[in-house]
Amino acid sequence: MDRIKTIAGWLQRRAENILALVLGALFLSFLIQIVFRYLLDLPLGWTVEFVAIAWLFGILFGYAFVVHESDVIRLDIIYAALPSPARRALDVITGLICAGIFLYTLPAVIGFVQFMSIEKTAYMKIPFDWVFAIYIPFALSVIIRSLYTVYIGIRGSGPAFDTPTSAGTHDYD
Repeated sequence: MDRIKTIAGWLQRRAENILALVLGALFLSFLIQIVFRYLLDLPLGWTVEFVAIAWLFGILFGYAFVVHESDVIRLDIIYAALPSPARRALDVITGLICAGIFLYTLPAVIGFVQFMSIEKTAYMKIPFDWVFAIYIPFALSVIIRSLYTVYIGIRGSGPAFDTPTSAGTHDYD
């Protein structure tokens, strides 16, 4: 079990490294775009395309492999005001709905990604199936997280049900 935790931790750090590289490349491409478009008056099309693809990849890859459930920003004012049984019921209902929607659409998504292999991006000539392929692990991650929320809701324990008595504090306050 310790070996699995070690490997999982290593994979988690590599996913963070990949995301950091993608965001760094996105930022560098954005700066190149600014310099060429506004200082040299030579707009580059590939930078716009790269920024869009890197942003899409970064968001979906980040949620699928990097972001922890506790790091997700939630607007839960009403949820936190409810009694524990109501929160548990909402978690089960919303988890089942979300997992159900993503499971229902997964075959169509896979078909769409495969279909998009016939098209390439305008400037960089990247096959669109490569661009959209990251959506599949993202969808699987949403399904797994939603089913885990259902499990926690049924079980009735875990951090989702620990309502703090005071507002949280941060190092940057």
